[in-house]
Amino acid sequence: MLSEIQKQLLAEIADLHKVPEGAYNIRANGEAAGRNSTANIEITSKTDKPGIDIRIKPGTKNESVHIPVVLSQSGMKEVVYNDFFVGDDCDVLIIAGCGIHNCGDQDSAHDGVHCFHIGKNCKLKYVEKHYGAGDGQGKRIMNPRTEVYIGEGSSVEMEMVQIKGVDDTKRDTVAKLEKGARLVVHERLLTHGEQRAESEYTVELNGENSSADVVSRSVAKEHSYQIYRSRIVGNALSTGHTECDAIIMDEAKVLAIPELEANNIDSALVHEAAIGKIAGDQIIKLMTLGLTEAEAEEQIINGFLR
Repeated sequence: MLSEIQKQLLAEIADLHKVPEGAYNIRANGEAAGRNSTANIEITSKTDKPGIDIRIKPGTKNESVHIPVVLSQSGMKEVVYNDFFVGDDCDVLIIAGCGIHNCGDQDSAHDGVHCFHIGKNCKLKYVEKHYGAGDGQGKRIMNPRTEVYIGEGSSVEMEMVQIKGVDDTKRDTVAKLEKGARLVVHERLLTHGEQRAESEYTVELNGENSSADVVSRSVAKEHSYQIYRSRIVGNALSTGHTECDAIIMDEAKVLAIPELEANNIDSALVHEAAIGKIAGDQIIKLMTLGLTEAEAEEQIINGFLR
């Protein structure tokens, strides 16, 4: 039975207000809190380490998998390994994410390692949301690692979101693409207080006509610190684009490090990076509509991170 705090965390990270339809695995404070497999999607526990295997049969269409994690005990730390095996010709949605509520003095941490093995001609959307809450002095720490192996002709869209309450995070993503494969990443990140966030993406375009578009939008407030590293490697006829667009406020700091490596004469790679404060005329325009300066800033930030 989930507590009210755990239910609130599930609503924040996975938009779950009741037991989801389809396949799901809910983990709470290091234990299984609910699981369901379907005819096409099987979820089983690993026998050698914490985590699960998710096997999706070839040809599975219009189905979803929810695998959220919630921690509500101060001082709890765990590492979980989840592997996804997606058969050919699938079209599926996978919703993950982690929420930590810490009201104690000890740090709470969740490290999730997700590895995707995606077959040919698939369409997959992956949504990962991180959220922290609680008024304790202990930190809320999340260090996700994501590995994506995209088969021939498959398309993967990844939505990586961290908007509130996470004190320390290192987000590490590695992707390798075969012939005709496509990857699109949309990262949205907000830090405040003394929070620190580091994002690192490494994408290898190994197959002919593969492509990647990795875009990060972030806001750094108060004394927080962000690092964004993105490396795209063109090993074949391919196209790659990476972009970091950040708003910096107060005494925050942002470091953007885009990197391109072309190992084939037919690889076309582009990077963009922009860091700056909110334009004064934007705030003034909203204030003429009756908003306070703080309300105007909030509206601009919400629109930027949408």
